[in-house]
Amino acid sequence: MAGSPNSNIRGFNHAVQTLLKQPAQFLPHLTIPTFTYLPEDLGPHLIAKPPTTSSTEKKIPKIRALVLDKDNTLCTAKTTTFPPQILKKLQELRTSPTSPFHQTHNPDSILIVSNRAGSHPNYDNEVRELEAQLAHLRIPVFRVPAGTDKKPFCGDEVVRWFREREVIQSPSEIAVVGDRLGTDIIMAGLMGSWSVWCKEGVFEAGNPQRSILEKMEVWIEKYLRESRGLKAPAPKGWDEN
Repeated sequence: MAGSPNSNIRGFNHAVQTLLKQPAQFLPHLTIPTFTYLPEDLGPHLIAKPPTTSSTEKKIPKIRALVLDKDNTLCTAKTTTFPPQILKKLQELRTSPTSPFHQTHNPDSILIVSNRAGSHPNYDNEVRELEAQLAHLRIPVFRVPAGTDKKPFCGDEVVRWFREREVIQSPSEIAVVGDRLGTDIIMAGLMGSWSVWCKEGVFEAGNPQRSILEKMEVWIEKYLRESRGLKAPAPKGWDEN
């Protein structure tokens, strides 16, 4: 099992340790049913509503880059097929005149980071298929560098990718969007970025084929939020930028 290109034992162990020591890091800053509900102006949705007092002004995060998961967020797991509503949403994010992720004004602002496509040479065909379908939108797939573990441990390399292209100045200008708390949401915390959880996966009706781990994550999130009263901590120092 250790030799399987799609195994992620270290990631599982890290998720367990996070739950035991820093459970709030398991929680997303924003929960939406599916990717199609992602707000174009994301920043105001990532923090609690400001107080009603006129004397207090709450700073709003400025999101300049998106990290998008593939499996069960953009495509059905282990496929490279984009449902029409997902492609429509990607098209809107890349072409809307008001979008901060417009492909002309901010061409390198969206990156697909998957624990399948781009994580191992065995999945190079998937990378080619995904990028061919998204060529008109200029959305690439991240190649995890050799010697680097995949999500949630490749966050530093993802941040560097955006910095090198002068998309961001701070990791707190990135939002990570995905369906897995134990990889996507935890990686956002390790990066010092914001997180968005697509609770139902690709389709609003949910995923009837969820694994035991995925079902456990849904239960754990509800328990931490409702019974423990925890909430996701904001990225350190984000309001100082």
